Order: sequence, then structure tokens, then C-alpha cells
Amino acid sequence: METRIDPEEHERHALLTLIGSTPPERVLEIGCGNGRLTWRYAQAVGRITAIDPDPQRIEQARADCPAAVKNQVVFLAQGLEQFAAGFHSAPFDLAILSWSL
Repeated sequence: METRIDPEEHERHALLTLIGSTPPERVLEIGCGNGRLTWRYAQAVGRITAIDPDPQRIEQARADCPAAVKNQVVFLAQGLEQFAAGFHSAPFDLAILSWSL
């Protein structure tokens, strides 16, 4: 039996409300896992850098990435500390994390 997470779309609605009418150009998603949350908001923003310390989950996210957003999402198998230590780019407009504490 398949388990549907958030069949009422409350999570997606909350994300789109957070994003607002002026979509952020650069989003950092911390703890993206298999991309389940990423796909729920990807078409409403510019570029996404999605990180997770679990390489298997990142591989799954890459494999499941919808064609419509493949060019706007970069998945990195890194924890936040590792990512922050090597980060030398422009700032992000929005950071999203879910179940990552």
C-alpha cells in the first residue's frame, strides 16, 4: 500500500505562501533527502541548491528529478557544515529546511 505524504497539499501551499509573489532567484534547501520537498516548489523559484549528507538520497533525488526542473536544481551530497566551509558564492534569497534539525 502506497503512503501519500500531505495529500491535501498543505505543505505545498505553505511553501508557495512563503515564496510569495516575488519568487526568490536563489534557494538553498538544507536536508533535501530524496527531493520530495524540492519538487513541490521548484517551478515557483529560480535556481535551487539542494544539499543532504546522505549520498544515496542525493542519487535518488537526481534520478527522480522531473525534466521540467533538471536545469535549475543542483544536488550536493554534503552536510550543512561541509557546504558552508566551501561556500564562496553569492548569497541565497531563501533557505528551506524540513525535518533537518
